[in-house]
Amino acid sequence: AKLYFHYATMNAGKTTMLLQASYNYRERGMSTMLFVAGHYRKGDSGLISSRIGLESEAEMFRDGDDLFARVAEHHEHTTVHCVFVDEAQFLEEEQVWQLARIADRLNIPVMFYGLRTDFQGNL
Repeated sequence: AKLYFHYATMNAGKTTMLLQASYNYRERGMSTMLFVAGHYRKGDSGLISSRIGLESEAEMFRDGDDLFARVAEHHEHTTVHCVFVDEAQFLEEEQVWQLARIADRLNIPVMFYGLRTDFQGNL
């Protein structure tokens, strides 16, 4: 499988595109797994919502989380056809490698949506 990185400026509709892509998978009876940055959120469950009112439940990720392990465990119980990550600019470098392993070892496509660089200008 492959990694896909969709990036654009703020207010360009990245979250709307993510939610539409996930909907398209689910409409065909396929299962998706959504992640959103939990840096500014409380609790363990997240919600991805767009400015136009679309929303979907998502799992939050924080620094140090092992995303490969979380997806692999979920995939054992329910086949995951695609992984979506919103606010990808908050991923740690190791988490990007974990998501690459999901594509390589589990053969699940991973789609990232976010800003091209983080607040420090890192890709």
